[in-house]
Amino acid sequence: MYEEIGRNRRASWLLIAGFIVFIVFLGYVFGELTYLGYGGMVIALIIALSMTFTSYFYGDRIVLSMSGARAAEKTEFPYLYNTVEGLSIAAGLPMPKLYVIDNAAPNAFATGRDPEHAAIAVTTGLLDKMDRLELEGVIAHEMSHVADYDIRVATLAAVLVGTVVLLSGWLRRSFFWGGARRSRGRQGLGPILVVIGLLVAVLAPIAAQMLRLALSRRREYLADAQGAMLTRYPPGLAGALRKLAAEQGTLAVNEATAHLYIVSPLKAGDVAERTSTLFSTHPAIEERIKRLDEMSLGEAPGPSPLGT
Repeated sequence: MYEEIGRNRRASWLLIAGFIVFIVFLGYVFGELTYLGYGGMVIALIIALSMTFTSYFYGDRIVLSMSGARAAEKTEFPYLYNTVEGLSIAAGLPMPKLYVIDNAAPNAFATGRDPEHAAIAVTTGLLDKMDRLELEGVIAHEMSHVADYDIRVATLAAVLVGTVVLLSGWLRRSFFWGGARRSRGRQGLGPILVVIGLLVAVLAPIAAQMLRLALSRRREYLADAQGAMLTRYPPGLAGALRKLAAEQGTLAVNEATAHLYIVSPLKAGDVAERTSTLFSTHPAIEERIKRLDEMSLGEAPGPSPLGT
């Protein structure tokens, strides 16, 4: 577990550093394509630092707001509170803040920057359709994301990747109103910058999304295994995943946050989800269930339990 925590902490800082460098590069290209010059780099650096600060300290609030989550009151959802409190004690973790999304589609996610600033959100559909053991399996899965600092990497990725996509769109639009004027002023370098800038503007969002999705798929397998170890009952989470697969509905979520959920909240017929695992936000549910079934039969060794 401690190895995974260290890996996620390094991934967080590498993600931040890579984001800042990349945004500054976009600012340089933008400046060269317009009359801003090196001013484009300065503006980009300010944007990068501001978004990094915002995503690190306020990324969870942004994600919760985008999902339409509301604070779960203990008087309204006592069973949810009791379940999370029990698993928090078993995992040796602080009690996360709890939120509810009023939607019949069963789903859940965790967010935050560390166990002391973590939040778990569940849909009302999940609470209605899961039995006690299945709900414990889902919550344990999300608690493992909290324990391993997956939530920090995932939340940063959601906000920073969204920023890369937005700024790349601005860069593409700059070709229509600034690229030609700037390139005429610097005839030798202008055409090259136009080509480089166009490639960056087109490929950057794709590369950023692929990185985000790759991180998500790897995290889900480990969270399944550690969640099953926490409850000591793999069939609970396996049963929950079977219900989630059978009753999977669509949530009104931003695509940038889809990787946070225990199963994809996107439309089941989405082209990217249907055509290639490369662009899917999650590994196949059937494969996740198979691995949990193997744990139940003792055919596959599980990871170290949380807190050890």
